[in-house]
Amino acid sequence: MFPRWAVWANFGYGEPRFVFYPPASWMLGALISAIFPWRVAAAVYIWCALMLAGVSMFLLVRRWLDRRDAIFAAVLYAVNPYHLVIIYWRSAFAELLASCVVPLLLVVVLKAAEEGWRLVVPLGCVLAAAWLTNAPAAVMIHYSLALLVLLLAWQRRSWRLLLVGASAVALGACLAAFYLLPAIYEQKWVNIAEAISAGSCPQDNFLFAHTPFPDHDAFNRVISWVAVLEMAVVLGTGVVATIRRRVTRELCSLLWMWAFGCGLLMFPVTAVLWKVLPRLQFMQFPWRWLLCLSMIFAIFATAGARRWWMRAAVCMVAIVVIGLVWWRIQPPWWDKAADLREMQINMAEGIGYEGADEYTPVGADPTAIDKGVRTVTIDGPARGAIHIKRWDPEVRAFTAEVTAPDELRLRLFQYPAWQAEVNGRAVQTAMREDTGQMLVPVEAGMNRVEIRFVRTWDRTAGGWISILTILGMLVCSAVAMKRPQD
Repeated sequence: MFPRWAVWANFGYGEPRFVFYPPASWMLGALISAIFPWRVAAAVYIWCALMLAGVSMFLLVRRWLDRRDAIFAAVLYAVNPYHLVIIYWRSAFAELLASCVVPLLLVVVLKAAEEGWRLVVPLGCVLAAAWLTNAPAAVMIHYSLALLVLLLAWQRRSWRLLLVGASAVALGACLAAFYLLPAIYEQKWVNIAEAISAGSCPQDNFLFAHTPFPDHDAFNRVISWVAVLEMAVVLGTGVVATIRRRVTRELCSLLWMWAFGCGLLMFPVTAVLWKVLPRLQFMQFPWRWLLCLSMIFAIFATAGARRWWMRAAVCMVAIVVIGLVWWRIQPPWWDKAADLREMQINMAEGIGYEGADEYTPVGADPTAIDKGVRTVTIDGPARGAIHIKRWDPEVRAFTAEVTAPDELRLRLFQYPAWQAEVNGRAVQTAMREDTGQMLVPVEAGMNRVEIRFVRTWDRTAGGWISILTILGMLVCSAVAMKRPQD
Protein backbone atom coordinates (compact mmCIF):
# COMPACT_ATOMS: atom_id res chain seq x y z
CA MET A 1 0.00 0.00 0.00
CA PHE A 2 2.84 2.42 0.78
CA PRO A 3 6.10 1.33 -0.89
CA ARG A 4 9.44 2.97 -0.23
CA TRP A 5 11.81 1.39 -2.76
CA ALA A 6 11.36 1.88 -6.53
CA VAL A 7 12.53 -1.52 -7.72
CA TRP A 8 12.86 -0.82 -11.48
CA ALA A 9 14.61 2.55 -11.20
CA ASN A 10 18.21 2.71 -12.47
CA PHE A 11 17.45 -0.31 -14.64
CA GLY A 12 16.72 -2.63 -11.76
CA TYR A 13 19.30 -1.38 -9.27
CA GLY A 14 16.56 0.60 -7.53
CA GLU A 15 16.29 3.83 -5.57
CA PRO A 16 14.35 5.02 -2.48
CA ARG A 17 12.20 7.35 -4.59
CA PHE A 18 9.01 6.82 -2.58
CA VAL A 19 10.72 7.92 0.65
CA PHE A 20 11.20 11.40 -0.79
CA TYR A 21 8.43 11.86 -3.35
CA PRO A 22 5.09 12.80 -1.73
CA PRO A 23 2.57 9.96 -1.95
CA ALA A 24 -0.69 11.61 -3.07
CA SER A 25 -0.01 11.72 -6.81
CA TRP A 26 1.52 8.27 -7.27
CA MET A 27 -1.03 6.60 -5.00
CA LEU A 28 -3.86 8.26 -6.94
CA GLY A 29 -2.17 7.13 -10.15
CA ALA A 30 -1.94 3.57 -8.84
CA LEU A 31 -5.63 3.59 -7.92
CA ILE A 32 -6.62 4.89 -11.34
CA SER A 33 -4.43 2.37 -13.15
CA ALA A 34 -6.03 -0.45 -11.14
CA ILE A 35 -9.45 0.59 -12.44
CA PHE A 36 -8.82 1.95 -15.95
CA PRO A 37 -6.61 0.72 -18.81
CA TRP A 38 -3.16 2.24 -19.04
CA ARG A 39 -4.04 3.99 -22.29
CA VAL A 40 -6.49 6.28 -20.47
CA ALA A 41 -4.97 6.33 -16.97
CA ALA A 42 -3.09 9.60 -17.54
CA ALA A 43 -6.16 11.28 -19.04
CA VAL A 44 -8.32 10.20 -16.10
CA TYR A 45 -5.71 11.49 -13.65
CA ILE A 46 -5.54 14.86 -15.43
CA TRP A 47 -9.33 15.11 -15.48
CA CYS A 48 -9.51 14.39 -11.72
CA ALA A 49 -6.80 16.96 -10.92
CA LEU A 50 -8.39 19.68 -13.04
CA MET A 51 -11.84 18.99 -11.63
CA LEU A 52 -10.50 19.28 -8.07
CA ALA A 53 -8.72 22.51 -8.98
CA GLY A 54 -11.93 23.91 -10.48
CA VAL A 55 -14.02 22.94 -7.47
CA SER A 56 -11.59 24.57 -5.03
CA MET A 57 -11.57 27.75 -7.12
CA PHE A 58 -15.38 27.76 -7.26
CA LEU A 59 -15.51 27.57 -3.44
CA LEU A 60 -13.14 30.54 -3.24
CA VAL A 61 -14.75 32.89 -5.79
CA ARG A 62 -18.31 32.08 -4.66
CA ARG A 63 -17.56 34.05 -1.48
CA TRP A 64 -17.73 37.34 -3.43
CA LEU A 65 -19.23 36.73 -6.87
CA ASP A 66 -22.37 35.04 -8.14
CA ARG A 67 -22.62 31.42 -9.29
CA ARG A 68 -22.11 32.19 -12.97
CA ASP A 69 -18.91 34.13 -12.33
CA ALA A 70 -17.66 31.44 -9.95
CA ILE A 71 -18.15 28.77 -12.62
CA PHE A 72 -16.21 30.87 -15.17
CA ALA A 73 -13.38 31.40 -12.68
CA ALA A 74 -13.29 27.66 -11.91
CA VAL A 75 -13.09 26.68 -15.57
CA LEU A 76 -10.51 29.38 -16.37
CA TYR A 77 -8.35 28.30 -13.43
CA ALA A 78 -8.61 24.62 -14.36
CA VAL A 79 -7.38 25.19 -17.92
CA ASN A 80 -5.19 28.25 -17.39
CA PRO A 81 -2.03 28.50 -19.56
CA TYR A 82 0.33 27.26 -16.85
CA HIS A 83 -1.78 24.14 -16.30
CA LEU A 84 -1.61 23.46 -20.04
CA VAL A 85 2.18 23.71 -19.87
CA ILE A 86 2.22 21.32 -16.90
CA ILE A 87 0.10 18.80 -18.80
CA TYR A 88 1.49 18.98 -22.32
CA TRP A 89 5.12 19.99 -21.82
CA ARG A 90 6.12 18.83 -18.34
CA SER A 91 3.77 15.99 -17.32
CA ALA A 92 4.33 17.24 -13.75
CA PHE A 93 1.30 15.42 -12.40
CA ALA A 94 2.07 15.98 -8.70
CA GLU A 95 2.33 19.74 -9.20
CA LEU A 96 -0.89 19.69 -11.20
CA LEU A 97 -2.65 17.98 -8.30
CA ALA A 98 -1.22 20.57 -5.89
CA SER A 99 -3.04 23.29 -7.82
CA CYS A 100 -6.26 22.35 -6.02
CA VAL A 101 -4.66 23.29 -2.68
CA VAL A 102 -3.82 26.92 -3.54
CA PRO A 103 -7.40 28.30 -3.63
CA LEU A 104 -8.24 26.34 -0.48
CA LEU A 105 -5.32 28.04 1.27
CA LEU A 106 -6.80 31.49 0.58
CA VAL A 107 -10.30 30.35 1.57
CA VAL A 108 -9.16 29.02 4.94
CA VAL A 109 -6.79 31.92 5.69
CA LEU A 110 -9.59 34.44 5.12
CA LYS A 111 -11.90 32.45 7.38
CA ALA A 112 -9.16 32.18 10.00
CA ALA A 113 -8.89 35.97 10.03
CA GLU A 114 -12.58 36.06 10.99
CA GLU A 115 -12.97 33.02 13.24
CA GLY A 116 -9.50 32.64 14.76
CA TRP A 117 -8.55 29.42 16.54
CA ARG A 118 -11.49 27.44 15.13
CA LEU A 119 -9.68 27.34 11.78
CA VAL A 120 -6.39 25.89 13.01
CA VAL A 121 -7.41 22.33 12.14
CA PRO A 122 -8.74 23.10 8.62
CA LEU A 123 -5.69 25.21 7.85
CA GLY A 124 -3.40 22.49 9.19
CA CYS A 125 -5.13 19.93 6.97
CA VAL A 126 -4.60 22.14 3.91
CA LEU A 127 -0.89 22.46 4.71
CA ALA A 128 -0.58 18.72 5.31
CA ALA A 129 -2.27 18.10 1.94
CA ALA A 130 0.33 20.35 0.32
CA TRP A 131 3.21 18.35 1.86
CA LEU A 132 1.69 15.06 0.78
CA THR A 133 1.08 16.24 -2.80
CA ASN A 134 4.19 18.08 -3.99
CA ALA A 135 7.18 19.23 -1.93
CA PRO A 136 8.14 22.30 -4.04
CA ALA A 137 4.49 23.39 -4.07
CA ALA A 138 4.35 22.90 -0.30
CA VAL A 139 7.34 25.22 0.16
CA MET A 140 5.60 27.78 -2.07
CA ILE A 141 2.33 27.44 -0.16
CA HIS A 142 4.01 27.90 3.21
CA TYR A 143 5.76 31.08 2.06
CA SER A 144 2.43 32.28 0.64
CA LEU A 145 0.77 31.53 3.98
CA ALA A 146 3.39 33.61 5.79
CA LEU A 147 2.75 36.55 3.45
CA LEU A 148 -1.05 36.33 3.70
CA VAL A 149 -1.05 35.98 7.48
CA LEU A 150 1.32 38.91 7.94
CA LEU A 151 -0.74 41.15 5.67
CA LEU A 152 -4.05 40.23 7.29
CA ALA A 153 -2.63 40.58 10.79
CA TRP A 154 -1.35 44.07 9.91
CA GLN A 155 -4.59 45.12 8.19
CA ARG A 156 -6.82 43.93 11.03
CA ARG A 157 -4.38 44.77 13.83
CA SER A 158 -4.92 41.22 15.08
CA TRP A 159 -1.63 39.50 15.88
CA ARG A 160 -3.58 36.47 17.09
CA LEU A 161 -3.68 35.41 13.43
CA LEU A 162 0.10 34.91 13.51
CA LEU A 163 -0.30 32.37 16.31
CA VAL A 164 -3.11 30.67 14.41
CA GLY A 165 -0.89 30.39 11.33
CA ALA A 166 2.10 29.09 13.29
CA SER A 167 -0.08 26.50 15.04
CA ALA A 168 -1.48 25.37 11.69
CA VAL A 169 2.03 24.98 10.27
CA ALA A 170 3.01 22.76 13.21
CA LEU A 171 -0.23 20.76 12.93
CA GLY A 172 0.23 20.25 9.18
CA ALA A 173 3.79 19.05 9.68
CA CYS A 174 2.68 16.59 12.37
CA LEU A 175 -0.14 15.24 10.19
CA ALA A 176 2.32 14.67 7.34
CA ALA A 177 5.12 13.42 9.62
CA PHE A 178 4.89 9.85 8.31
CA TYR A 179 6.23 11.24 5.03
CA LEU A 180 8.10 14.37 6.19
CA LEU A 181 10.32 12.91 8.91
CA PRO A 182 11.83 10.11 6.75
CA ALA A 183 12.16 12.49 3.79
CA ILE A 184 14.13 14.94 5.95
CA TYR A 185 16.21 12.43 7.91
CA GLU A 186 17.18 10.15 5.01
CA GLN A 187 18.37 12.97 2.75
CA LYS A 188 21.90 12.24 3.99
CA TRP A 189 21.63 8.76 2.45
CA VAL A 190 21.02 10.05 -1.11
CA ASN A 191 22.52 12.63 -3.47
CA ILE A 192 19.77 15.16 -2.72
CA ALA A 193 21.99 18.07 -3.82
CA GLU A 194 21.58 16.84 -7.42
CA ALA A 195 18.05 18.29 -7.27
CA ILE A 196 19.60 21.75 -7.61
CA SER A 197 22.44 20.89 -9.99
CA ALA A 198 23.14 22.72 -13.26
CA GLY A 199 19.94 23.17 -15.24
CA SER A 200 17.72 22.54 -12.21
CA CYS A 201 18.92 25.32 -9.90
CA PRO A 202 17.08 28.63 -9.51
CA GLN A 203 19.74 30.77 -11.24
CA ASP A 204 19.31 28.74 -14.45
CA ASN A 205 15.52 29.05 -14.45
CA PHE A 206 14.65 32.70 -14.03
CA LEU A 207 12.48 34.06 -16.82
CA PHE A 208 14.34 34.28 -20.16
CA ALA A 209 17.52 32.85 -18.60
CA HIS A 210 20.32 31.57 -20.86
CA THR A 211 22.33 28.39 -20.18
CA PRO A 212 24.63 26.08 -22.21
CA PHE A 213 21.66 23.72 -22.74
CA PRO A 214 19.59 24.60 -25.86
CA ASP A 215 16.63 22.36 -25.01
CA HIS A 216 16.49 23.81 -21.51
CA ASP A 217 16.51 27.36 -22.86
CA ALA A 218 13.79 26.55 -25.39
CA PHE A 219 11.44 25.40 -22.66
CA ASN A 220 12.44 28.38 -20.53
CA ARG A 221 11.26 30.67 -23.33
CA VAL A 222 7.96 28.77 -23.47
CA ILE A 223 7.30 29.21 -19.78
CA SER A 224 8.61 32.80 -19.82
CA TRP A 225 6.08 33.92 -22.43
CA VAL A 226 3.31 32.16 -20.51
CA ALA A 227 4.41 34.08 -17.41
CA VAL A 228 4.38 37.37 -19.35
CA LEU A 229 0.85 36.62 -20.54
CA GLU A 230 -0.46 35.92 -17.05
CA MET A 231 1.28 38.96 -15.58
CA ALA A 232 -0.20 41.20 -18.26
CA VAL A 233 -3.72 39.85 -17.67
CA VAL A 234 -3.32 40.20 -13.89
CA LEU A 235 -2.19 43.80 -14.31
CA GLY A 236 -4.92 44.81 -16.75
CA THR A 237 -7.92 43.09 -15.20
CA GLY A 238 -6.65 43.65 -11.66
CA VAL A 239 -6.65 47.42 -12.15
CA VAL A 240 -10.23 47.30 -13.44
CA ALA A 241 -11.38 45.06 -10.59
CA THR A 242 -9.73 47.34 -8.03
CA ILE A 243 -11.05 50.61 -9.44
CA ARG A 244 -14.61 49.33 -9.83
CA ARG A 245 -14.44 47.52 -6.47
CA ARG A 246 -15.76 44.24 -7.77
CA VAL A 247 -14.09 42.46 -4.88
CA THR A 248 -13.38 43.73 -1.39
CA ARG A 249 -10.54 46.15 -0.78
CA GLU A 250 -8.93 43.72 1.63
CA LEU A 251 -8.92 40.92 -0.94
CA CYS A 252 -7.55 43.23 -3.63
CA SER A 253 -4.62 44.26 -1.47
CA LEU A 254 -3.89 40.63 -0.61
CA LEU A 255 -3.99 39.53 -4.23
CA TRP A 256 -1.86 42.47 -5.42
CA MET A 257 0.86 41.80 -2.85
CA TRP A 258 0.76 38.07 -3.51
CA ALA A 259 0.96 38.62 -7.28
CA PHE A 260 3.82 41.09 -6.85
CA GLY A 261 5.76 38.60 -4.75
CA CYS A 262 5.15 35.73 -7.18
CA GLY A 263 6.17 37.82 -10.17
CA LEU A 264 9.25 39.34 -8.54
CA LEU A 265 10.62 35.96 -7.47
CA MET A 266 10.73 34.84 -11.11
CA PHE A 267 13.42 37.42 -11.98
CA PRO A 268 17.19 37.37 -11.28
CA VAL A 269 16.96 40.43 -9.03
CA THR A 270 15.79 38.08 -6.26
CA ALA A 271 18.68 35.60 -6.67
CA VAL A 272 20.00 36.36 -3.20
CA LEU A 273 16.62 35.45 -1.66
CA TRP A 274 16.71 32.06 -3.38
CA LYS A 275 20.05 31.42 -1.68
CA VAL A 276 19.26 32.59 1.85
CA LEU A 277 15.59 31.78 2.47
CA PRO A 278 15.18 28.31 4.02
CA ARG A 279 14.47 25.50 1.51
CA LEU A 280 13.44 27.98 -1.19
CA GLN A 281 16.17 26.78 -3.54
CA PHE A 282 14.64 23.29 -3.53
CA MET A 283 11.73 24.72 -5.47
CA GLN A 284 14.31 24.56 -8.29
CA PHE A 285 12.37 26.63 -10.83
CA PRO A 286 11.37 30.22 -9.99
CA TRP A 287 8.62 30.06 -12.63
CA ARG A 288 6.87 27.52 -10.40
CA TRP A 289 5.38 30.56 -8.69
CA LEU A 290 2.98 30.56 -11.64
CA LEU A 291 1.04 27.94 -9.67
CA CYS A 292 -0.03 30.73 -7.28
CA LEU A 293 -0.09 33.49 -9.89
CA SER A 294 -2.49 31.45 -12.05
CA MET A 295 -5.04 31.52 -9.26
CA ILE A 296 -4.77 35.31 -9.02
CA PHE A 297 -4.95 35.44 -12.84
CA ALA A 298 -8.30 33.59 -12.76
CA ILE A 299 -9.77 35.76 -9.97
CA PHE A 300 -8.82 39.10 -11.53
CA ALA A 301 -9.82 37.98 -15.03
CA THR A 302 -13.25 37.04 -13.67
CA ALA A 303 -13.73 40.17 -11.54
CA GLY A 304 -12.18 42.64 -13.98
CA ALA A 305 -13.63 41.30 -17.23
CA ARG A 306 -17.36 41.02 -16.54
CA ARG A 307 -18.59 41.24 -20.16
CA TRP A 308 -18.58 38.07 -22.23
CA TRP A 309 -16.48 39.57 -25.05
CA MET A 310 -13.78 40.65 -22.60
CA ARG A 311 -13.59 37.18 -21.13
CA ALA A 312 -13.53 35.67 -24.61
CA ALA A 313 -10.64 38.01 -25.48
CA VAL A 314 -8.65 36.84 -22.42
CA CYS A 315 -9.22 33.20 -23.36
CA MET A 316 -8.37 33.83 -27.01
CA VAL A 317 -5.11 35.61 -26.16
CA ALA A 318 -4.16 32.72 -23.87
CA ILE A 319 -4.86 30.18 -26.61
CA VAL A 320 -2.87 32.20 -29.15
CA VAL A 321 0.15 32.43 -26.83
CA ILE A 322 0.06 28.67 -26.16
CA GLY A 323 -0.25 27.99 -29.88
CA LEU A 324 2.63 30.30 -30.79
CA VAL A 325 5.07 28.85 -28.27
CA TRP A 326 3.98 25.37 -29.42
CA TRP A 327 4.67 26.24 -33.05
CA ARG A 328 7.61 28.65 -32.87
CA ILE A 329 9.63 27.58 -29.82
CA GLN A 330 9.12 24.00 -28.65
CA PRO A 331 6.41 21.42 -29.33
CA PRO A 332 4.91 19.64 -26.33
CA TRP A 333 7.03 16.83 -24.92
CA TRP A 334 10.04 15.35 -26.66
CA ASP A 335 9.65 11.58 -26.43
CA LYS A 336 8.48 9.90 -29.62
CA ALA A 337 6.35 6.79 -30.06
CA ALA A 338 9.53 4.71 -30.40
CA ASP A 339 10.86 6.01 -27.06
CA LEU A 340 7.65 5.08 -25.26
CA ARG A 341 7.63 1.68 -26.95
CA GLU A 342 11.19 1.07 -25.77
CA MET A 343 10.21 2.01 -22.22
CA GLN A 344 7.25 -0.37 -22.38
CA ILE A 345 9.47 -3.20 -23.63
CA ASN A 346 12.06 -2.53 -20.91
CA MET A 347 9.38 -2.79 -18.23
CA ALA A 348 7.89 -5.95 -19.74
CA GLU A 349 11.32 -7.64 -19.91
CA GLY A 350 12.35 -6.53 -16.42
CA ILE A 351 15.11 -4.17 -17.58
CA GLY A 352 13.69 -1.11 -15.82
CA TYR A 353 14.03 2.63 -16.44
CA GLU A 354 16.34 5.55 -15.69
CA GLY A 355 16.47 6.78 -12.12
CA ALA A 356 16.47 10.29 -10.67
CA ASP A 357 19.91 11.65 -9.74
CA GLU A 358 18.68 13.23 -6.49
CA TYR A 359 17.30 9.90 -5.20
CA THR A 360 20.40 7.85 -6.06
CA PRO A 361 22.00 6.40 -2.89
CA VAL A 362 25.29 7.99 -1.83
CA GLY A 363 28.20 6.20 -3.49
CA ALA A 364 26.14 4.74 -6.33
CA ASP A 365 26.99 5.55 -9.94
CA PRO A 366 24.10 4.97 -12.36
CA THR A 367 26.37 5.67 -15.34
CA ALA A 368 28.61 2.70 -14.47
CA ILE A 369 25.95 0.03 -14.11
CA ASP A 370 25.56 -2.92 -16.45
CA LYS A 371 21.95 -3.36 -17.60
CA GLY A 372 22.56 -6.99 -18.50
CA VAL A 373 24.19 -8.09 -15.24
CA ARG A 374 22.76 -11.06 -13.40
CA THR A 375 20.60 -10.58 -10.34
CA VAL A 376 23.28 -12.11 -8.07
CA THR A 377 26.91 -12.72 -9.05
CA ILE A 378 29.95 -14.03 -7.17
CA ASP A 379 32.25 -11.03 -6.93
CA GLY A 380 35.56 -12.86 -6.30
CA PRO A 381 37.41 -15.97 -7.45
CA ALA A 382 35.12 -18.51 -5.76
CA ARG A 383 32.86 -20.68 -7.87
CA GLY A 384 29.35 -21.89 -7.12
CA ALA A 385 25.65 -22.00 -7.91
CA ILE A 386 23.02 -19.39 -7.12
CA HIS A 387 19.25 -19.97 -7.04
CA ILE A 388 16.80 -17.05 -6.69
CA LYS A 389 13.80 -17.87 -4.50
CA ARG A 390 12.26 -14.42 -4.14
CA TRP A 391 13.06 -11.05 -5.69
CA ASP A 392 10.33 -8.68 -4.56
CA PRO A 393 10.64 -4.89 -4.23
CA GLU A 394 11.46 -4.97 -0.51
CA VAL A 395 12.40 -8.63 0.09
CA ARG A 396 15.17 -10.58 -1.70
CA ALA A 397 15.85 -14.25 -0.90
CA PHE A 398 18.20 -16.71 -2.60
CA THR A 399 20.68 -19.52 -1.93
CA ALA A 400 24.37 -19.49 -2.85
CA GLU A 401 26.54 -22.60 -2.69
CA VAL A 402 30.17 -21.46 -3.10
CA THR A 403 33.53 -23.22 -3.01
CA ALA A 404 35.24 -20.64 -0.78
CA PRO A 405 34.43 -17.59 1.35
CA ASP A 406 33.62 -14.67 -0.91
CA GLU A 407 31.21 -11.80 -1.56
CA LEU A 408 28.06 -11.80 -3.65
CA ARG A 409 27.42 -8.80 -5.89
CA LEU A 410 23.73 -7.93 -6.20
CA ARG A 411 21.85 -6.02 -8.88
CA LEU A 412 20.87 -3.63 -6.11
CA PHE A 413 22.23 -0.33 -4.85
CA GLN A 414 23.40 -0.26 -1.25
CA TYR A 415 21.15 1.72 1.10
CA PRO A 416 21.16 1.77 4.93
CA ALA A 417 17.55 0.53 5.16
CA TRP A 418 18.54 -2.78 3.52
CA GLN A 419 19.46 -5.44 6.11
CA ALA A 420 20.93 -8.82 5.20
CA GLU A 421 20.88 -12.20 6.92
CA VAL A 422 22.97 -15.22 5.93
CA ASN A 423 21.88 -18.56 7.38
CA GLY A 424 19.72 -16.70 9.90
CA ARG A 425 22.50 -14.40 11.16
CA ALA A 426 22.69 -10.67 10.46
CA VAL A 427 25.72 -9.68 8.38
CA GLN A 428 27.28 -6.37 7.50
CA THR A 429 26.98 -5.61 3.80
CA ALA A 430 29.46 -3.54 1.82
CA MET A 431 29.36 -1.34 -1.28
CA ARG A 432 31.22 -1.94 -4.53
CA GLU A 433 33.25 1.20 -5.10
CA ASP A 434 32.86 1.55 -8.86
CA THR A 435 29.06 1.11 -9.07
CA GLY A 436 27.64 1.29 -5.55
CA GLN A 437 26.21 -2.25 -5.74
CA MET A 438 25.54 -4.16 -2.54
CA LEU A 439 28.09 -6.83 -1.56
CA VAL A 440 27.02 -9.64 0.80
CA PRO A 441 29.72 -11.77 2.52
CA VAL A 442 29.18 -15.58 2.45
CA GLU A 443 31.05 -18.61 3.75
CA ALA A 444 32.08 -21.73 1.88
CA GLY A 445 29.21 -24.16 1.37
CA MET A 446 25.48 -23.52 1.28
CA ASN A 447 24.31 -20.02 2.21
CA ARG A 448 20.68 -19.00 2.62
CA VAL A 449 20.55 -15.24 2.07
CA GLU A 450 17.64 -12.94 2.84
CA ILE A 451 17.69 -9.17 2.40
CA ARG A 452 14.87 -6.93 3.63
CA PHE A 453 14.11 -3.25 3.34
CA VAL A 454 13.37 -2.66 7.02
CA ARG A 455 11.41 0.06 8.78
CA THR A 456 13.99 2.51 10.11
CA TRP A 457 13.40 4.51 13.29
CA ASP A 458 12.47 7.68 11.37
CA ARG A 459 9.64 5.90 9.57
CA THR A 460 8.31 4.50 12.84
CA ALA A 461 8.55 7.84 14.64
CA GLY A 462 6.93 9.71 11.76
CA GLY A 463 4.06 7.23 11.62
CA TRP A 464 3.37 7.51 15.34
CA ILE A 465 3.48 11.30 15.24
CA SER A 466 0.85 11.31 12.48
CA ILE A 467 -1.35 8.76 14.28
CA LEU A 468 -1.20 10.57 17.63
CA THR A 469 -1.92 13.89 15.92
CA ILE A 470 -5.02 12.48 14.22
CA LEU A 471 -6.21 10.94 17.51
CA GLY A 472 -5.66 14.25 19.28
CA MET A 473 -7.70 16.05 16.61
CA LEU A 474 -10.54 13.55 16.99
CA VAL A 475 -10.56 13.95 20.78
CA CYS A 476 -10.57 17.75 20.54
CA SER A 477 -13.39 17.62 17.98
CA ALA A 478 -15.45 15.35 20.22
CA VAL A 479 -14.96 17.68 23.18
CA ALA A 480 -15.88 20.71 21.07
CA MET A 481 -19.08 19.01 19.85
CA LYS A 482 -20.19 18.10 23.37
CA ARG A 483 -19.48 21.55 24.86
CA PRO A 484 -22.65 23.31 23.56
CA GLN A 485 -24.81 20.51 25.02
CA ASP A 486 -23.32 21.03 28.45
